Amino acid sequence: MASPEIHAKCGASNAYRYLACTASPTFEAQFPASTRIYAEEGTLALSICELFVKPHSDADTMAKELRSLQQHKLYQPEMLTCAKIYCDWIMEKALGYTNPPAIMTEQQVDFSDVVPEGFGTCDCVMIGDDALNIFDYKHGKGVRVDAVGNPQMRLYALGALAKYRPLYGDTIKKVRMTIIQPRISADPSEDEMSVDNLLAWGDRVHPIAVEAFNGPGTFVPGEHCKFCRGKAKCRARANVNTALEDFASCVPMGRVPADEPKDNASRMAMGLQKALTDSEIGQLLTRGQFLVSWYDDLKAYAQQTILDGGEIRGWKVVAGRSVRAFHDTDAAFQTLIKAGYDEAMLYDRKPVSLSELEKRLGKKKFAELLADQIDRPMGKPTLVDESDKREPYNSAAADFGGVNANVRRWRPYYHQLLSRR
Repeated sequence: MASPEIHAKCGASNAYRYLACTASPTFEAQFPASTRIYAEEGTLALSICELFVKPHSDADTMAKELRSLQQHKLYQPEMLTCAKIYCDWIMEKALGYTNPPAIMTEQQVDFSDVVPEGFGTCDCVMIGDDALNIFDYKHGKGVRVDAVGNPQMRLYALGALAKYRPLYGDTIKKVRMTIIQPRISADPSEDEMSVDNLLAWGDRVHPIAVEAFNGPGTFVPGEHCKFCRGKAKCRARANVNTALEDFASCVPMGRVPADEPKDNASRMAMGLQKALTDSEIGQLLTRGQFLVSWYDDLKAYAQQTILDGGEIRGWKVVAGRSVRAFHDTDAAFQTLIKAGYDEAMLYDRKPVSLSELEKRLGKKKFAELLADQIDRPMGKPTLVDESDKREPYNSAAADFGGVNANVRRWRPYYHQLLSRR
């Protein structure tokens, strides 16, 4: 989360993209970079995190700095909770060492031996015993970022190793990389590898990074396109997605008669086109999800282009559905009260959500008081690709969980009925 890295053609944060698609740095350079409010929020949240980790001369100084950060227009009380989780995790790791480790925040690192002109900033570096630890704070809550095999973390680790190995020598034998993303989970994602394996990885990706830096590179569309500035205008991505037409021969044209046989053997015997196999369905689902993502990107680009005064042939932007609202709710309610209406009809009293209550109480106090009163039924079945880390859906377990939930829900009333007999 380093500001200098914004200007690096091939930095650490976009490594997952240019190591897969070496054409991306040169291609997206022609499109303007947008300042995302989420990035600004993340920078503010990280600044608060650092206050709790780095040493201060006295408590008053820290309090003054915190008050200053809380004046920021994007400050949210949730950031303090996130900072505590971040600090607690780092301190827990520090206490696990034989001797107190060295802890450094906001450390500039240079990994240009692997990526030309590559540099960035580690949120926190910890060195103790035989390990180098890299901590990275993520404030986003949309997508969980995994530390395992993460090229950004590995490049940071290589930069930190180059910076501190001259001081610590061969005492550093392994590297641990941790991503802390408290708005998604209080449990960080961790990865560990030996120094030798990390250096070997750096050697393997070096020629790929050089190709990406020098350009023009090779276009390879995929999941890594998500945050590319040129994703909507990439011809290679369009070619891959429109290649779904290759399956046209598998799909019957026109309406299928109701009496047409459904099994492939009967269809083939009658000279009819065979139905899609389950294997083909799987392939279409995999390719289709990229098609949907690509189409959404095209729509977003087209809408912004038209709003900026441009033209997309055959398309226009219109006003969406509008929702009525009082321009002054208090004044409107006072009008009704003066007209003789009961104030009680103007407000709904309803309990706050479980998540909101947990946020107000704090995770620890919430669990201490209410852990045994919470049901967590299995979620609705959702189709995902096989790379998803969740366990496959178990319909029997879901049914049993529903029964248990009903038993817990009705138990108090059951006891009341028994007491009346």
